[in-house]
Amino acid sequence: MGAEFIGVRHHSPACARLVRARIRELRPAHVLVEGPVDMNDRLGELLLGHTLPIAVFSYLRGEHGSQLSWSPLCDYSPEWVALTEGTAVGARVRFIDLPAWHSAFADRDNRYADGALRYGEVVDRLCREFTVDNADTLWDHMVEVHGDDGLAERLAAYFDLLRGDTSVSAADDDRERYMAAWVRAAVADAGDRPVVVVTGGLHRPALVKLVAAGGGTDWPAVPSPPPGSEGASYLVPYSNQRLDAFTGYQSGMPSPEYYQRLWEDGPEAAAQGLVQSVADRLRARNQPVSTADLIAARTQAGGLAALRGHAHPARTDVLDALVSALVSDGLDQRLPWTTEGTMAPGGHPAVVQMVAALTGDRTGRLHPDTPLPPLLAAVDAELVDLGLDTGGAVRIDLTDPRGLARSSFLHRLRVLGIPGATRTAGPTGGADPTAREEWELRRTDRWLPALIEAAAHGATLPDAAAAALRRRVLGRGTGVGELAGVLFDAALCGVDALAADLGERIADAVATATDLGGVGAALATTLGLWRHDRLLGTAGSPALAAVVDTATTRVLWLAEGTHGAGPADVPRLLALAAVRDAVRHAPTVVTAAVEDVIGVAQRIATRADVPADLAGAGLGLSWSLGAPGPVRLPPTPARLGDFLAGLFALAREEVLAEDAVLGLLDERVGDLDDEEFLIALPALRQAFAFFPPAEREAIAHGLLARRGLRRSARSLLRTTTDPVLAAEAAALETRVDALLAREGLLRGTP
Repeated sequence: MGAEFIGVRHHSPACARLVRARIRELRPAHVLVEGPVDMNDRLGELLLGHTLPIAVFSYLRGEHGSQLSWSPLCDYSPEWVALTEGTAVGARVRFIDLPAWHSAFADRDNRYADGALRYGEVVDRLCREFTVDNADTLWDHMVEVHGDDGLAERLAAYFDLLRGDTSVSAADDDRERYMAAWVRAAVADAGDRPVVVVTGGLHRPALVKLVAAGGGTDWPAVPSPPPGSEGASYLVPYSNQRLDAFTGYQSGMPSPEYYQRLWEDGPEAAAQGLVQSVADRLRARNQPVSTADLIAARTQAGGLAALRGHAHPARTDVLDALVSALVSDGLDQRLPWTTEGTMAPGGHPAVVQMVAALTGDRTGRLHPDTPLPPLLAAVDAELVDLGLDTGGAVRIDLTDPRGLARSSFLHRLRVLGIPGATRTAGPTGGADPTAREEWELRRTDRWLPALIEAAAHGATLPDAAAAALRRRVLGRGTGVGELAGVLFDAALCGVDALAADLGERIADAVATATDLGGVGAALATTLGLWRHDRLLGTAGSPALAAVVDTATTRVLWLAEGTHGAGPADVPRLLALAAVRDAVRHAPTVVTAAVEDVIGVAQRIATRADVPADLAGAGLGLSWSLGAPGPVRLPPTPARLGDFLAGLFALAREEVLAEDAVLGLLDERVGDLDDEEFLIALPALRQAFAFFPPAEREAIAHGLLARRGLRRSARSLLRTTTDPVLAAEAAALETRVDALLAREGLLRGTP
């Protein structure tokens, strides 16, 4: 009889009903399904009795990282129905698509995210013709709320029109040729019995032509991973949250809970259930929903359905009616079901609950006999061995070897993104003397799927954590400051073999970085690990020493090349402070001579085109390294505070030790009139923030002494009024006095 091709939209109840009906009617010899062919020998795992949604998770792990992909399945996925119904009628069921780790999937992480053409010219024309907002609403209008009579013909016409004679992509051409080879082999093997082929609708027109054109009829070989790499597939629990287009899922149907009800109970019950679910969620959050509101919503939904030509209220009919009945104030953004993509933050509370009701909280569960990657057994064994299997609050002493082992284990879970391993206290850098950590450990619904997915990085926890850290280093857009954070995470994870590798990569990134603040952050982090972190075993590391040296040189080069104006930039000031600390505390590592560093600092301090904060920092750097120069405060109020911020950031202790500097500053500020002081005040406050409270009190005491006043210095630091507000008031009084004097209204004026 040949092949019957059923083109479907992924996760469509109507398509699932069609697949079920045709398989039951035809009782085919073969049922071929778009899915990863490398799972064919393990299809029995899919039929163990899981609670859906689940997904086939596939990965390819190689020298340059891991490629990950998911093929989600829920109760109303046509692919799932083809698998279960085909098995029930005795057909031989096979997946026929390339493995998810194949190069054809290199640019996607979801097998079923092949719907880019849905948003093309054809869909736009149809949306205009039917007066609907987007492809999802169009699909409901044409397919989901209509009866099943003629559905196969409607779907074929729709997908033929959508695909036309175009090629989706070169990668999809490879996939379609491979799937067509499976179809030809199945047709040849079936004799006079039918073959049912279930694929995404965009592939159907191409497969019909490819099979009709003829070719070989041997069963295709299953591709093997490239040499030097490892690929595998496992089942993972999935959730409605991950399936929903409103939260980022890019294929299939949005609003999975609504379509689950549509699949189970039909359109009328799905519409009524959606209204009740929204009302329940709003009432649970103390948002008023009256019986009259619900009656109005149901009535309007029925009216909208009739107006739009729907036999039963569709999803958007119900949602539009709910908005009309429950939202009385204006909306700041478009309703999410009228646009494409994820829901924007800040939506109306009622609309947020509508979307939540559409999504639902359904979470899949794997059958206990489901094979799992070796990483899970390794993690379970370590949990028991380290006494962490009971979960709860965990307190760790990092000076104790067992405590350090527990810390490394938990940090490995953290860098792999395993939900439920949360650190609430602990050291934040190599120079942080904290030797205790506090954790909260509990298994969430995402624990199991996250660990299965982490197995793509390695079979043991140290290997997986190391691979995940390397992936962060190689990731696009990873800033040089973030790379230093990766290095600190590597130390926390106790991944010893990673240190040299990461050090080399970070040193290479630092040598070409252009972000002065980011390079400074990398230098500060790395210097702290090199100097202090004996607990984590990084103190004195040669790999870290290379980063310290490279970063020191790069900060000086970038700072000297910075021109222009602008407010004080704290990250670049901290970068120069990190250079000061490196020269002081790592002289055996930093190859730049102290004299050369001082030379750069003095050039920065004296050039006219340097930002004020950098000029102050240059003077402070030179001063802190033993070469004080004359302090020349900027003449303009706008630059004064920024200059002092740089000076204080680099030479706070030296400033406190020199009474002459504070005297000069006192005179300079005292010479400012009210308007000038108001201009300088915000930057001055930022500058003095570099002094801790005790040192600010010492400065206040010195200023009182200069004036011969006997008052509490501490009281000057505890004003009840915002200083900026007080300065603005004083400036206003001065302007008022000037105006009165000009008009001869001030007492004592002639």
